[in-house]
Amino acid sequence: MHPLRDLLSPEAVTALARRGYRLDADSLAELAALRSRLVAERDALHAAIRITTRRHRPATQEDAAEGRDLRQRAGDLAAQLREAEQRLRDFLLAVPNTPLECVPPGRADEAAVELRQWGARPEFGFAPRDHVALGAGSGILDLERAGRVSGARFAVLRGAGARLERALASFLLDLHTREHGYVEMSVPHLVTRESMTATGQLPKFADDLFGTRAAERELFLIPTAEVPLVNLFRGETLSSAALPLAVTAHTACFRSEAGSYGRDTRGVIRLHEFAKVELVRLCAAQDARHEHEVLLGHAEEALRRLGLHYRVVELRTGDLGFSARRTYDLEVWLPGQQRYREISSVSDCGTFQGRRAGIKVKTAGANEFAATLNGSGLPIGRTMAALLEQFQREDGSVAVPAALVPHTGFEVIAPDGGVR
Repeated sequence: MHPLRDLLSPEAVTALARRGYRLDADSLAELAALRSRLVAERDALHAAIRITTRRHRPATQEDAAEGRDLRQRAGDLAAQLREAEQRLRDFLLAVPNTPLECVPPGRADEAAVELRQWGARPEFGFAPRDHVALGAGSGILDLERAGRVSGARFAVLRGAGARLERALASFLLDLHTREHGYVEMSVPHLVTRESMTATGQLPKFADDLFGTRAAERELFLIPTAEVPLVNLFRGETLSSAALPLAVTAHTACFRSEAGSYGRDTRGVIRLHEFAKVELVRLCAAQDARHEHEVLLGHAEEALRRLGLHYRVVELRTGDLGFSARRTYDLEVWLPGQQRYREISSVSDCGTFQGRRAGIKVKTAGANEFAATLNGSGLPIGRTMAALLEQFQREDGSVAVPAALVPHTGFEVIAPDGGVR
C-alpha cells in the first residue's frame, strides 16, 4: 500500500500509467480531503466537550443536556470518520505497486525482454514427446484418476513419479538452506484475510483464491508460501543487524486460476494444486535491488544444478504482478511444446508489502519499512515436466540428473515406470 502523500503527486499518476493502471487522483483527493475535514471536526468537538465539562461544575440539568448533545454529535462524527477511513483504505489497497524506472515499458501481451540463456537447447534424433505422453506412457503420471478424485486440473504421481517429486523438494531445500543461507520453515497452508491482504493477494485476486468458512472462521488456502513467509514478520520491527532475512518453505499451493480458463490445461503446467519451494528475502529498502539479483542467482543455480536449459527475461511494466515493482522470469525449454515456459518469477516488491504488513527496520533515525523479495526456487510440477522432456530418450525412458540421484536412489526411469 502506498503512502497517501506519494499517490497524490503527478509522478505517481505517471508511474502507475506505465503499468497500465489509471489512478483516479480526483477521487483519491476527495477521499483524503473528507477524512481530513472529519478529523478536524472531531478534534474541535472533543475540545468543546472538555471545555464544557470544566466550565460547568457542578453541572445543572441544562449543562447535562448540552453534554449529552455534544457526545451524541461526537458519536455520529466518529461513525462518519470510520466509514471515510475505510473507503480510503479500500481505495489504497486496490492500487498496485509502482514500477521502477528501469523496467522496460510495454503491455502484458508484448514479449518480455530476454537477458540471457544458459546451457544448450537439447537436440534429439527423434520427435520429442511432451511430459504428459512420457508420464502417462510410463504410468508415473495419472491425470484420469486425479480427475476421478478431484475433477479437472489435478494430478496424481505414482511410483517413480512420486519419488521424483519428493526428491526434487529435498534437493531444492538442501541447496537453499545449506548453500544459500535460507532458514527452512514449516508453515500453515491456511491463512487469514489479513495475511492475504498484507502480501497483496486481497482484494485484487479474490476470484483466484480457494477459501473456507468453518467454526465461524474465514480462512484461505495459500496460493504461494510467500504469503505465510512474509506474514511471519507482520507487525514486527526488525534489527538492521539481522538483515537480510532469508526464509524458505516447501508447501502445497492452491489457485483457482479464474482468469485462465482453457489455457495450459494439459498436464501439470497449470493445476489447481501444486507443490513449490518458495524463497523470500527481507532487507532494508536501499538494499532491495542488490538482494533481487542475489535471489535471482539462487533460483538460477537450482536450474543449473539440474542441467536444465533456460533463459532469463525481464517482464515489461504492463505484465508486472500486483505487488511487484520489478520482475525477472526464468523460462525453461520444453522440447515437447517447442517453447519456453515460465518456471520461476523473481520479484522485487520494494516496501509495498512491508507497508501493508507493518514490517519495519530499526535504524539509527526513524524506523523504516522493510523491503520484501520473493521467487520460486522451484515449483515441483513444472520442474518435473522440464526434466522429463529435456532428459527423455527415444525408447521413452528418462535420465535423472546427477544432482538428483542421491535423493532418488535411481538414475533412470524406464519406459514401464520401473527404475534402475
